[in-house]
Amino acid sequence: MFKLDTLNNGITLLTAPLKETQAVTVLVLVKVGSRYEPLKLNGISHFIEHLLFKGTGKRPTSLDITKELDGVGADYNAFTAKDHTGYYVKVEKEHLKLALDIVADMLFNPLFPKAEMEKERGVIIEEINMYEDNPLMLIGDIFESCIFSGHALGQRISGPKQNIKNLKQETIVDFYQKHYLNRRLLVGIGGNFPAQDIKKIVNQYFGAKRLAGQKRPFSKFVLKQRQPKANLHYKDTSQAQLALGLPAFKNTDPRFYPLTLLAVILGGNMSSRLFLEIREKRGLAYFVRAGVNLYEDTGAFLVQAGLEKSRIFEAVKVIREELEKAREKGVTAEELKRAKEFIKGKLVLQLEDSASLISWLGEQRLLADKVESAETKLKKINAVTLEDVKKVAQQIFDFKKINLGLIGPFKEKSRFLNIFN
Repeated sequence: MFKLDTLNNGITLLTAPLKETQAVTVLVLVKVGSRYEPLKLNGISHFIEHLLFKGTGKRPTSLDITKELDGVGADYNAFTAKDHTGYYVKVEKEHLKLALDIVADMLFNPLFPKAEMEKERGVIIEEINMYEDNPLMLIGDIFESCIFSGHALGQRISGPKQNIKNLKQETIVDFYQKHYLNRRLLVGIGGNFPAQDIKKIVNQYFGAKRLAGQKRPFSKFVLKQRQPKANLHYKDTSQAQLALGLPAFKNTDPRFYPLTLLAVILGGNMSSRLFLEIREKRGLAYFVRAGVNLYEDTGAFLVQAGLEKSRIFEAVKVIREELEKAREKGVTAEELKRAKEFIKGKLVLQLEDSASLISWLGEQRLLADKVESAETKLKKINAVTLEDVKKVAQQIFDFKKINLGLIGPFKEKSRFLNIFN
């Protein structure tokens, strides 16, 4: 159950009541992320996310913000993705107005203090160092820089260190003013709240006529790949981190449903084909999984694994064989049935939490321009046939379009790419 509305100034309001909880979550999503950034400003959206916690006109320091939130035991944070930025506060239901007040204050009245900005450069650079030192965190960036090479989707969310060192205050403020606009914002309220009065309450904090402006488009990704590609990141590690995948569909494509089920069957859990074949049968990996990354104009199917480096070529060959089997023979009725039940169970558990519920609904509205209930999604999942899954496998698993990201002690791309030629 959810409701879409519009505030006085054009901001989208999405509400999702959950009476079984005593908590309420305020989530604001902004339609900006690293794919909206020119190369020389890559990392600026993530920088702004950090800086909005550094003081407002009403709460001049970060401590003023965090003391109020900590004083009511709030769960709060922010995040930046390639296509959106989010800020959330989850509190006990009696503190809804405080949560709204603080989030609106951060979004609309940031100070961008120069002294804090200089300190935060170091914080973000250390965050980048943390990712670069952790192959499990870094491998996603290595893969997407391969499959989306030459496009803003291939940029890292954090940006390069040099950009973080060079970004000027006026550049940051200008980018904020151009992107943090009413028409690009969504306010989501999930959990236990007074449903009859919620629009009036939210209007008190988010309804002022400010930050008006036009929507800013992004550059669409156009697939031009005609042969396998690889991005090898040399590192003397004990375990090799692999991400291997192919171009897929955009987030509103109906083929998303059979593709999601195919990903579950191949590597979505501990009874999946890849897990059983690569870990249980051969002992080649500690973990292996398959999944789908979706954007408004494109997507990717990928297999990720932490592999024994001495047997990595064997593992890559096994992955290819499993993808070929799915393409040529499809999946079984029993596998499809279990995958549908797996997705249903995970979705039900996810949507019991107010933060997860409003995030799941809010991202649909922001990035797909529509919202579908869990019931609608599950009906579409249940309608998928064996033929649908096989057809999607045949469309996706074209090895001329394979992309391979790897972190480990390897330099020779050809040995990996030859497996798919």
